[in-house]
Amino acid sequence: MSEASEQNGKNFPEKHLWGREGFRDDPYIEAESLEAAGDAPAVILPLAAWLGLDDDVRRTSNRRIGVSVAPGESIDPLLDKLDTIPLIALQFPAFNDGRSYSKAQVLKGRHGFQGELRAVGDVLIDQVVFMLRAGFDTLEVTNPVALKRLSAHDLRDTPGYYQPGRGSAKAAGGFSWRRTPAA
Repeated sequence: MSEASEQNGKNFPEKHLWGREGFRDDPYIEAESLEAAGDAPAVILPLAAWLGLDDDVRRTSNRRIGVSVAPGESIDPLLDKLDTIPLIALQFPAFNDGRSYSKAQVLKGRHGFQGELRAVGDVLIDQVVFMLRAGFDTLEVTNPVALKRLSAHDLRDTPGYYQPGRGSAKAAGGFSWRRTPAA
C-alpha cells in the first residue's frame, strides 16, 4: 500500500488526474485553508474557505488558489470572479447526483469560464463522455474500471444526443431553444 493511499490508518483509493491528453500529475493539493496548505504552490479550498479569503489575498498570492464546490452549494458567488479563478472542482459524491453537470454547463457554456474545470468524487467510465460534453477539462479518477479503460484509451461515445453539449452542435444556432452565453 502506498503512502498516498493510507490516511489515518484507513485505505483510500489513489486519485489519478485524467484529461483529454491522458493521465498527468496533479499540481494541486486539497486543503481546508491556506494555512493548512503550507507553502504548496497550488491549492484547492472548499467554497466557504475560498469565499472567506480577502479579494487582495486571492489576487496577489504567489500560488494558484482553486475552489471546490459541493453539489448543494451555489456557484453564484463565483460568477463575477471567474477570470481570477484558475480551477473549479465540482464534486460528484455519488454517481446518481447530476447537479455538478448543470453547474459545469453554466460555468463553461453560459459564462465562458476559461480556467480548469475538474470533476472529483464518484467518476465512473460511463459518465466520462458526458462530463467532457458538459465542459469538464479534467477528471479525478479512483474507480478501477475507469482507470483501466482510460489508461487503454478505451473511451466510447454515443452516436446521437437528446441534449446539446460542448462538441455536439456543429453550428451556432443549431438548437433554437438552447441558452446562449451571457453578454
